[in-house]
Amino acid sequence: MAYKNWHKFSIRNHNNLNLKAMLCAINEGNRLIIACHGFTGAKEGSGRALEMAELLAQLGCNTLLFDFSGCGESEGQWENISLSGQVADLSAVVDWCRREGYNDIVINGRSFGGTTAICYAASDAEITGICTWAAVARLNDLFVKRSGYEKIPDGNPQDLIALHGEEGKIKVKRAFFYDLQKHDPLKDVARISPGSLLLIHGTADLAVPIDDARLLYRHAREPKLLAPIETADHRFSDHITEVWEIFF
Repeated sequence: MAYKNWHKFSIRNHNNLNLKAMLCAINEGNRLIIACHGFTGAKEGSGRALEMAELLAQLGCNTLLFDFSGCGESEGQWENISLSGQVADLSAVVDWCRREGYNDIVINGRSFGGTTAICYAASDAEITGICTWAAVARLNDLFVKRSGYEKIPDGNPQDLIALHGEEGKIKVKRAFFYDLQKHDPLKDVARISPGSLLLIHGTADLAVPIDDARLLYRHAREPKLLAPIETADHRFSDHITEVWEIFF
């Protein structure tokens, strides 16, 4: 049975777009987990994020799920996706949470959402901790490879370029690749401390190799923990319970 204390609402981002959010509030404490979905994903995580939040509720923890702009139910166009845009969206969500009295905030991010969490936390020393699942460390290696190019050719930032991956064929603007050049997750992860860092990654991840997690761990400062999950793929298809046990 679904947990009854779900509240649906919108949060305005810095571009005045509505980000659709869901809050599973179990108590009036100030501890909150914010979950960031992955590339092409949505806040519900095909039901897994909802289930996770309800399990956390049983442990007395509040959880907020939201869609990045252009994803899920949020306003905006998918083709305008960028890492900078997602960091700004997350900033708006954190600001809303703090206005609501949540000051003990942990950010959980999956894949590209994990990278977003790292890049955001580098400039917010008040975040309690970051937990990533299969976060991307080598942005160009992943996304340029998916485009089929060795290097994205210069051109109009508004041109659409196809990416190929687990999600099939999708298109992003050339501006997406230009924006990636502005970010370095390996530098940002070193700035999370004194906030804690937990890196969860599957050893059989073919989309984002576990070497990305090892690189992030190597560049991060204490407190930090790398938790490899043997034989788990990018989606942790048969290992989600193990992921939750480590996270919780």
